[in-house]
Amino acid sequence: QVQLVESGGGLVQAGGSLRLSCAASRNIFSFTAMGWYRQAPGKQREVVARIPGGGIMYFTDSVKGRFSISRDSAKNTVYLQMNRLKPEDTARYYCKANDGVYDYWGQGTQVTVSS
Repeated sequence: QVQLVESGGGLVQAGGSLRLSCAASRNIFSFTAMGWYRQAPGKQREVVARIPGGGIMYFTDSVKGRFSISRDSAKNTVYLQMNRLKPEDTARYYCKANDGVYDYWGQGTQVTVSS
């Protein structure tokens, strides 16, 4: 059973930064891809950023130039660095991993950006 544990969320003022972490219970390179998704109240869950095992990283248009995604294989952790945060970034952020067969989700971490 794969476990993904997110951390790093919180309350921040507009223009501030946060770094989210997603710690996996197994080698992150065993996954085909990992990514960050978010869901705001009343809205559908959307992809924010995705990092495949090999290939080009993906960012949704609204976060390009502000967010970055990285991974630390020694810690089996994927990070989402969020800079210049906006109130519209407020959402619950989820980590997802896919091993080519199954999708695995974490419980999420709340990010609230005040104006």
